[in-house]
Amino acid sequence: MVKTRRIKTIMKAKPTIEGAGVRLKRVFGYHEKELMDPFLLLDHFGSENPDDYMKGFPWHPHRGIETITYMIEGQVKHEDSLGNSGSIESGDLQWMTAGSGIIHQEMPHRSDDIMMGFQLWANLPSSSKMMHPRYQDIKSSEIPEIVREDGSSVRIICGKLDGTCGPVSEIVTDPEYMDVIVPPSKEFTHSVKKGHTVFVYVFEGEGYFDENMDRLIKSEHLVLFEDGERVVAKAKDKRLRFLLVSGMPIGEPIAWYGPIVMNNREELDLAFREYREGTFIKHS
Repeated sequence: MVKTRRIKTIMKAKPTIEGAGVRLKRVFGYHEKELMDPFLLLDHFGSENPDDYMKGFPWHPHRGIETITYMIEGQVKHEDSLGNSGSIESGDLQWMTAGSGIIHQEMPHRSDDIMMGFQLWANLPSSSKMMHPRYQDIKSSEIPEIVREDGSSVRIICGKLDGTCGPVSEIVTDPEYMDVIVPPSKEFTHSVKKGHTVFVYVFEGEGYFDENMDRLIKSEHLVLFEDGERVVAKAKDKRLRFLLVSGMPIGEPIAWYGPIVMNNREELDLAFREYREGTFIKHS
């Protein structure tokens, strides 16, 4: 019999300020790093007021992690010290594997409408922390969307649903990343890998996320599931939209300060010393 995952923990996103003064909502971060393994941080950014986000994220380093930026509405321009540049626009995604080190900046483009998106940080195991950096820049048109008979629609960024695979590939922690919309009063189910960390983050509507249907999860709340083989979601009286994310836990020590995540304090100190001395970048 297939075991449906039950709710383990519920977290509410909290307002914070990051970068050069960007107002956003921190869904989880440093204090939840062991609980959410292999994921480190999830930020939900968005506002109709450009003053909340225009200061952006000026030049800063990353090592030992992956940053995943998914734009719902708006545009963010990025460039790095290796000469890469581009923009992430509505519906686009960038999966950046920092590996041994990247220095980059991400600067929002002013919009007359709402600007909204998410940035997820995923850890890398010790065997991959010093790998060659790389980008997977995925345009909105490259992300397949599955519409089921009940009207549920799913954008598959990474992973597989109903035989269709997302465009992001070759990620060490075997993740899934999907943008799910469930119509009012309808139910969505999805098989997940046993032993993987699985969570959903609701950012529109409200709904239920286990078989008992006894806890209503509202917008800007995250549900972390217990172990099992599938997840279930049922919308209430409005459409429900959420991110569905899963990944294989790494189970290694974490030494984390700012934008760099390593396995011990010595590696962390070395990374910051190399950054100060100008020897941080290892691969072009």
